Parts: sequence; C-alpha cells; structure tokens
Amino acid sequence: MSWFKRKSSPPKGDAPPRDVPDGVWVKCDSCAEILYFKELERNLQVCPKCGHHFRIRATQYLEILLDPGSFHETAAGVVSVDPLKFKDSKKYTDRLKAARAKTGMNEAIITGSGHIEGMPVVIGVMDFAFIGGSMASAVGEKIARAIKLSLDTRAPLILISSSGGARMMEGILSLMQLAKTSVLLARLRKERIPFLSIMTHPTTGGVTASFASLGDVILAEPGALIGFAGPRVIRETVAQELPEGFQRAEFLLAKGFIDTIVPRDELRAMVGRVLGLLRDGLLHLEGAAPESRGSTVIPDRETVRGPDALREPAPPGDSSGAVPLPAEASDNGGVPPGSA
Repeated sequence: MSWFKRKSSPPKGDAPPRDVPDGVWVKCDSCAEILYFKELERNLQVCPKCGHHFRIRATQYLEILLDPGSFHETAAGVVSVDPLKFKDSKKYTDRLKAARAKTGMNEAIITGSGHIEGMPVVIGVMDFAFIGGSMASAVGEKIARAIKLSLDTRAPLILISSSGGARMMEGILSLMQLAKTSVLLARLRKERIPFLSIMTHPTTGGVTASFASLGDVILAEPGALIGFAGPRVIRETVAQELPEGFQRAEFLLAKGFIDTIVPRDELRAMVGRVLGLLRDGLLHLEGAAPESRGSTVIPDRETVRGPDALREPAPPGDSSGAVPLPAEASDNGGVPPGSA
C-alpha cells in the first residue's frame, strides 16, 4: 500500500505562459531597467532612466541630423570585393552577403549630401551592424569621395564614426585607407573647409587612428568607447589596472582628446550651432575678402573659448577663458595614421 502519492497537477501559482511579442521590451545594458521599446524609440534609443545611449543605425542618424527630405546618397555603387580570396571560419564573400542581407546596406558607411537647418553639408555615417563598421577599401573610397565632394562644393564635412577599426579580411589594403583619408582631410584643412567628427560607441582601431581624430571640432556621445586597442588588451599589456572610465568619452574629454560630449537629443542643435558660428563669422577670417566673409571656412588663427562656448554665446566683450590657437596647432590634431 502506498502511503504517498505524487500529484500530477502543476504546482500552485504557476501562471499560463503569456504571448508577448518579441521586441516589445528591452533591457537597458547600463541600469538593467526594462524599457518599453516604443518609448525607447521616441527617446531616440536613449534610456530615460540612466541616459544610456543604445547603438542605432546609420539611417537613424541621418533622420536625426538632416532636414527632412534633404539627403541625397552618393557613391552607393562602391562596394567591397575579395581581393585576397580571404577565408577564416567563413569566406569573406559569404560574410559580405550576410551583412548586406542583414543590414540592407551595401557597405559599412552611407555617404551623401544634405542640409542641417538650411545649411548644405556633406555627410558620412558608419554603421556598426555591417561587419562591426569596419573600414574596408570601399569604405575608405566612399569617405574619399565625400571629402572630394566637400572640396568641390565647399560644404562642411561631417563624419559619424562607429567602428571596430580596419577590416582585416582585406589586409594591407584596408590599412592603406588610414593614410588615404588623412591626406585628403589635410587638403580640406588647407582649403579651410570645416570638418566635424562625431564619435559614437564604439570608435576604435584604425578609424580612431585616422579620420575620426582629425576633426576641426570633435564631438562624442555620452559613454562612447573611444580608443585604439581595447581596454582588456591594454590592461594585459601594461600589467596594471586602468583608471575608472578609461577610454570612455567622459575620460577623453577630461584629457582634452575631444571637444565636448553631446547627448543624442541635442546633437542636431549642437551641429547646427557649430556650423552657424563658422558661417556667421564668429570664428572669422582675418583680412578676408568681402566675398568670403560669412562663408563656412576655418580661419588661419582663431580664438577658441572651449566646449562651453559651443553651447552658450559669450557675453559681449567677455574674453574670459579665451585661448588663442594658431593654425599649426590643429593641423595634426589626431593620432598619426598607421600607428597600429
């Protein structure tokens, strides 16, 4: 005779599973808050609780920054090939096909022209979803053509970085893009055409070591990882603990590597303000010809009040914090290309 019987009914309190569609809720990577996805979208993919900036696609940056309907893509037909017939766990050609199917993009960057608050600009936006935003030969070529378009039209250049660095499946050909883009940016500087570099999470490797660090004004999103090698590699190399927040945008701002940190919902206003300062001559050419006054150019010698001046105009006659900056001081403002 059995003294005990195991009941086959489910334990009390077990609720029947609910049908919750995928993509309705998202967990914040920073504060672990559970967020309603549509609310997160309305907030430009920024956590309303802690301010963590989720990674977004290149097309979303174009929508945030540019005047509606003003964007015209250029160099859309420039795509990567497989010059080295590279294969690791997968063929490089297969990786390219998978990335194009996943992202709907031909390459890791979109380039084109548009307007910000009515001002013409040339813009390029990298997308980390395409093989980690890696800089291949085609990416370097698209950036080069964007720089040439900026030279031809004298419109300011804006490049938004989100990349793990050079694409090693193309070997030395990908590394050559560091020098290629840097040389063309030197021409842009010589012509005194502004270049705004915007670093998002992450901006690393050869992209940091080339064009991303060469902006006349360098902006970054909060919390963005910015560096050449990753913190783990550095920690193991130097065999010591790294400072708190090492390689984050806030750390680099304190060290003078970037000019200011801009939350995503303020990015369009900040970029418009910087371009407006240049256009309106608040940073003006000394002895410029009448026809060039008010054009969007970088002066030979300028007075820079620091990042805060980009947010609020200086009171009339107030020169506090003004630092004269000779042109030669900003000619090589980034990490030397090829320092890998």
